[in-house]
Amino acid sequence: MTMEESQEYLGTWVTSDGFIQHQLLPGNRYDEARGNRKSAYLGQYRVNGNHIEYQDDTGFTADGDFENGILYHAGMILYKQKNSNNE
Repeated sequence: MTMEESQEYLGTWVTSDGFIQHQLLPGNRYDEARGNRKSAYLGQYRVNGNHIEYQDDTGFTADGDFENGILYHAGMILYKQKNSNNE
């Protein structure tokens, strides 16, 4: 099953140092925090299979891939954050 089919991509993905956090929201919106900058980037995303494409609200685009529960995006490695809501 792909990430798209399972929707297991929803939630917060973080770098190992916690500096970058991608919150992938229902409705194909994302909110990216960088360090102390909350909502540093906002935009839309689309998942196709295990591939994700981002377009922020200024028009900038980027992409990434989900592999074995890890998100590889623009040279970064992000891990799904676990919380009390079982995100």
